[in-house]
Amino acid sequence: MKRVFAYLKPYRWQCVLAPLFKLLEAGFELIVPLVVAAIIDTGIENKDPVYVVKMCGILLLLAAVGFGAAVFAQYFASVAAVGFGAGVRRALFAKIQSLSYRELDSLGTATMMTRLTSDVNQAQTGVNLTLRLLMRSPFVVFGALIMAATIDGKLSLIFAAVIVLLFAVIYLIMFRTVPLYRKSQEKLDRVLGLTRENLTGARVIRAFCREEEERELFDDANNTLTRSQTYVGRISALTTPLTGVLINIATLLLIYTGAIRVDAGSLTQGQVVALVNYMAQILVELVKLANLIVTVTKSVASGKRIGGVLAMESSLAVPAVSAAPDAMAPAIEMRGVSFTYAGAAAPALSDLNFSLAPGATLGIIGGTGSGKTTLVDLIPRFYDATEGEVRVCGVPVKDYDLDTLRSMIGVVPQRALLFAGTIRENLLWGNPGATDEDLIAALHTAQALDVVESKALGLDEPVEAGGKNFSGGQRQRLTIARALVARPSILILDDSASALDYATDARLRHALREDLAGMTVVVVSQRASSVRHADLILVLDDGKVVGMGTHDKLRATCPVYEEICASQERGQGA
Repeated sequence: MKRVFAYLKPYRWQCVLAPLFKLLEAGFELIVPLVVAAIIDTGIENKDPVYVVKMCGILLLLAAVGFGAAVFAQYFASVAAVGFGAGVRRALFAKIQSLSYRELDSLGTATMMTRLTSDVNQAQTGVNLTLRLLMRSPFVVFGALIMAATIDGKLSLIFAAVIVLLFAVIYLIMFRTVPLYRKSQEKLDRVLGLTRENLTGARVIRAFCREEEERELFDDANNTLTRSQTYVGRISALTTPLTGVLINIATLLLIYTGAIRVDAGSLTQGQVVALVNYMAQILVELVKLANLIVTVTKSVASGKRIGGVLAMESSLAVPAVSAAPDAMAPAIEMRGVSFTYAGAAAPALSDLNFSLAPGATLGIIGGTGSGKTTLVDLIPRFYDATEGEVRVCGVPVKDYDLDTLRSMIGVVPQRALLFAGTIRENLLWGNPGATDEDLIAALHTAQALDVVESKALGLDEPVEAGGKNFSGGQRQRLTIARALVARPSILILDDSASALDYATDARLRHALREDLAGMTVVVVSQRASSVRHADLILVLDDGKVVGMGTHDKLRATCPVYEEICASQERGQGA
């Protein structure tokens, strides 16, 4: 929690002024019953309209000053709470950006979205209400008790007794509901996770006619959350009626005892009215305090979850000074590399050993789940190898600063993703200083120039979030162009031509060979035709290299590669 509260430091004065103005408002509120008592006992009793008007003016003044204090308190509390929420969101987003793939895998997208939205909002609400009510409610409760004691010491015992009973009721309810609220928040994570899966996988769900099954899964999770929240809501709802019953019983006892003392002449009618008003103030503030405790409990739980993310450290240790690449050394080298995903029972890659010369092309082929993407993820250090050493330009990747390493490598991932903006803005991700000529050259090599020329606005054509206004093949070609704009030393194409037809794929491979002379290229594909011209081909099967060499060599010596080639040739012939 200390990590989260640290984001309130820039708002120290607001955190001090908000409660102070609330206490000022509460102080004026405690004076009001005494003024009302004076009106009854003096103005009305003596039939003195001038006195009544004067005291009503004082009431208006108290109301105006109290309103002003409340406005200032709300303003300072809101500034602190909103600023706190903004700071926490910035910190969370920055932390998520700094984490490695290993930590991101363990957190999960749904969890991160919940932390950035629901949990931050809950913590922000808790800060706002705490600054406004944490000091005010107890101040009014005990202030009303003290003011009642100044009016009549014996009747103030009723106040003391009812306060003790009210606190006992609130404590028992909170003791039961606090753990349940925490469990409800966990069930909310499940609902959000299912919602995200259904939104991102809507096409797959419809393709397999799984709408009804997914609806049932969501209804089940949603009903579980509803039952949990309804149950805790029913218990929490007992707060108001139980406190109301106690206060009303206390008020009846107060009026009955007060009437006897008024008849005896030891108490005035105005003082009885003042005591009843103080009792009402206690009821209102204790209900507020109960709601505050519930909100703060939720906020603390949310703050702990946020703090858990902020406390995470990336598993990628970065050196203070980055090493310098050696242009004469192998572009990519792996020495006894093995990798196991967190929580996995078996390694995804085992004992990889190979070396690729600068400017050469490496082809990686294998069946689904053979470890192709995992292998290329080790090169830009998205993951750290569990065993062995990965080298880029003769230097272990762990000796590079991440910015230095990744600026040398252009990656086109399996999933072609474009960001909201324009085609130009997406291409400039590779190099913000690139000219239009650079962009056109990259588009030409990526076989995407026709995509841009077919658009009315050309490079300034709008791109929707995720590139949804482009086809899968168009997105793939544009993402390849984006990587080429950076002119990296090493280009990794991770199955990035899967949506292209064979003719376009062939033109792309030819353009890469002709236009990118001197650039080291890593091509991951399930098509033998995409890697057949590579200088070195790795054949993976179940995370192991079962073949290494050129196309012709592998066809003669590697049964797995020969089977892949033969099956694809039969498919093309058919």
